[in-house]
Amino acid sequence: MSKPVKVMIVDDHAIVREGLTMLLSEEEDIEVVGEARHGADAVARVANLLPDVILMDLVMPEMDGIAATTVIREKYPQCQVLVLTSFAEDQRVPDAIQAGAVGYLLKDVLKADLLRAIHAATRGEPTLHPEAQRQLMQQMVAPAAPNLIKTLTGREMDVLRLIANGHSNKEIAGTLHLTEGTVKGYVSTILGKLQVADRTQAALYAVKNGIE
Repeated sequence: MSKPVKVMIVDDHAIVREGLTMLLSEEEDIEVVGEARHGADAVARVANLLPDVILMDLVMPEMDGIAATTVIREKYPQCQVLVLTSFAEDQRVPDAIQAGAVGYLLKDVLKADLLRAIHAATRGEPTLHPEAQRQLMQQMVAPAAPNLIKTLTGREMDVLRLIANGHSNKEIAGTLHLTEGTVKGYVSTILGKLQVADRTQAALYAVKNGIE
């Protein structure tokens, strides 16, 4: 008999993690090797657990699933990420796929379909919920979104580069010889111009557009 597939569950709701663990533990060919409460927790634990497949929620505190997927796939390309979330709307689907997820499922998935997707993920084969497929198709036929990076000033670009490299406002202020208050103002302006909600999304936007 081949080795069981090692699965890690990442979700900020304990009841979801417990339910998935119980569900998957019934399968002889799947072993749940660990859980994580959010993206940052997952990134910290994956080095020790080295799962074959990570079931990744998207909307979580600390670090969301897309940011965590990006980091994990860069550092541990042997670990496949299978998104398991409640949402299949707007930009989340293409962002998750671009981050390196091998599949995108909704939490109303049937057990049999989830098991098939987990085993497919170990072979690098994608599995997409029909709604996720529809979102991807819409993205393909929609007009290309404008590159909002071009709306930033030179100084805002300097701040964005440092955000993308993980620097805090205090560190950015020291590097650019500005006050923290001024940096806060720049960060707020950058988030508005890039139409993103937080620093993590701004950093992802920067990396996608070659700003590092």
